[in-house]
Amino acid sequence: MPLPPSTVSRSLLHTRTYQAQAFEREDGLLDIEAEIMDVKDYDFPSKMSESGVHNAGDPVHHMLMRVTIDKNYVIQDVVATYGAAPYRQHCTGIADAYRQLIGLSLVKGFKRSVREIMSRTSGCTHMTELTDILPTVAIQSMVKEARSTKQAAESNESQQRPFQIDGCHALRSSGEVVKMFYPKWYEAAEHTEVVPE
Repeated sequence: MPLPPSTVSRSLLHTRTYQAQAFEREDGLLDIEAEIMDVKDYDFPSKMSESGVHNAGDPVHHMLMRVTIDKNYVIQDVVATYGAAPYRQHCTGIADAYRQLIGLSLVKGFKRSVREIMSRTSGCTHMTELTDILPTVAIQSMVKEARSTKQAAESNESQQRPFQIDGCHALRSSGEVVKMFYPKWYEAAEHTEVVPE
């Protein structure tokens, strides 16, 4: 459902977009390609532009990253690049530093690890922010693999609790979704009786 229309007249100033795609590779690995783009809806002065003006609609930030991961969500390769950066080569010179993410797990403390490795002057604010979407994109991309693994596990009567339970409000262990789709792992909510004073 879309947001309700604004009741106040307004003018667009800024648009940030994220895009991510995942690709299954023939070698069994997975590529996730992600990008972030910032666009202003007005011209503004820029010492980095030959004309001295950054034109409305031209990207201010455009960062792209490809991470290659294995079936255990461990990063095997990273390529970072820039389509646009406000300080050009002064920004883009940090791209290769993101190869330091190789070996990290996207599902075990990834965001904290990235902030430790690429903090402040060791990285690019926007490229680092782009990495925030990688874990959930990876998990969504492995659904096909997870379903076949789940079917195999169910046939072997696996005792492993599905990782997504208690990962969000809808999938809380005491909720209707878990009760319906994962009844074995459903836990009725404890009701605290209120005793009047």
